[in-house]
Amino acid sequence: MDLPVDEWKSYILQKWSLLPKSIQVTISTAETLSDIFLHSSSLLQPEDEMFLKRLSRGYLVGKDPNAPLFYREEGNKKFQKKDYMGATVLYSKGVSHSRPNSEDISLCYANRSAALFHLGQYETCLKDIVRAQTHGYPERLQPKLLSRKAECLVTLGRPHEASQTISDLESNFAAKPTLAASQLQILQRTLCRLKVKVQEKENLTETSPAALTKAFEDMDLREENERISSTSSSVSLCMDPLKGRYLVATKDILPGELLVKEDAFVSVLNPGEMPPWHHGLESKWDTRATNGDLYCHRCLKHTLAPVPCDGCSYAKYCSQECLQQAWDLYHSTECSLGGLLLTLGVFCHIALRSTLLARFEEAGKVINKLCGEITNRDICLPESKNLAQILSYDLGGESKKKGKTVETPIPGCDINGKYENNYNAVFSLLPHTGNHSPVHKFLCALSVSALCRQLEAASLQAFTTDLKSSKLKAAAAPVLYPELNIWGVAMLRHMLQLQCNAQAITTIQQTGKRETLFSALKYSS
Repeated sequence: MDLPVDEWKSYILQKWSLLPKSIQVTISTAETLSDIFLHSSSLLQPEDEMFLKRLSRGYLVGKDPNAPLFYREEGNKKFQKKDYMGATVLYSKGVSHSRPNSEDISLCYANRSAALFHLGQYETCLKDIVRAQTHGYPERLQPKLLSRKAECLVTLGRPHEASQTISDLESNFAAKPTLAASQLQILQRTLCRLKVKVQEKENLTETSPAALTKAFEDMDLREENERISSTSSSVSLCMDPLKGRYLVATKDILPGELLVKEDAFVSVLNPGEMPPWHHGLESKWDTRATNGDLYCHRCLKHTLAPVPCDGCSYAKYCSQECLQQAWDLYHSTECSLGGLLLTLGVFCHIALRSTLLARFEEAGKVINKLCGEITNRDICLPESKNLAQILSYDLGGESKKKGKTVETPIPGCDINGKYENNYNAVFSLLPHTGNHSPVHKFLCALSVSALCRQLEAASLQAFTTDLKSSKLKAAAAPVLYPELNIWGVAMLRHMLQLQCNAQAITTIQQTGKRETLFSALKYSS
């Protein structure tokens, strides 16, 4: 899933083979990424876009109004068989397809809270109870939900909150006298039993991914490097014109010593096995648990009770906070493109997300850097051209007067040679363009071009800082807007960089008789 799906790769390979030899040579010998992108994007035809759209429609990433009932019923079957984990996943799928503030979403949240209760996830159960009530859980079913809430609070040793919930429940019963006699007696017996067991509750064991995350969070650098953020003082940063940046040891390193503790600049959850749906299948709704169902799409933490995006059924998060951060940073743009991004692969998705995040740094400097990528023919292909220019620079002409060459900071560092984890550092990673085959560069360029066309067609403002929506809608379809061209070149650069700079984070978790593989790609500088 790193690269586009096989159907698109085969389609582009055939398109490449049918190109006149002269055009193949033009693209193969292009001196800059800008030339590769512009030559390739001019060859993207409407029929190519239609083929890609057909592939994208195979991924059901929208909200299907008929899906919540299906998943709730399937979850109920698992629940009756006491497969509470399986039920939780299916209820979560139902939540993902439900519209906000609907009975569907409230019922799915409530059912999921019941499964979580049986899994001993009492805090998470309480959160789902609140979510069910927030989204309009039916009044007629409130006693069942309040009873579960009281049981959770008692089990967690929070008697005052439990007492308030019991009072709310009694008030609810008082308003429905026909229910009070039997239901209240059952509740009182249950609560008496639970109060005795408050001190006997077992500590829950964390899931492997959470425990792994916690272990790394507890590790610290012995001494931080003054010139390289988030890095040990035992290493220094060097630069090779052909290979790029690298670290070298400057001190003896102890076994197990932490050398780098840096957050990824951008990460994307690998969807795992998620085959597209084809017409004629018995059911278009997948009941299997995938990476996308079990891990937060922003922070990548394992989650039993994901909170879905309000606009699509694919993106899910561990909390409302992660959901909001993702929306503000990138998902507001990605939301309508879910099927396309799954078709084009994780590398293309990371490339898009990287450029979206770049907007939150100094936009003017970023655009100037990208414009330089397009106009300066010496910084792209090959990386070894004009090395003297790349590795040295002139400060106001003074160095020439004195006959000295001033060493430039390592690409990605500031003028003082200080390295920071930001878009400048990511952008400065070498794309190693000359090492990629012409057809691979053509595939990446056409994929990025198709993505830019979709951004353009949707009149999304994410990539444009000066253009207005009315202009976007009025322009001719085949022509990419100038700033989209700039960001397109940046995305192509990132796709090529990722081949040797992406870090795959993988955990294998034992679940009963099966092993589940979790994988995500992180893009660091």
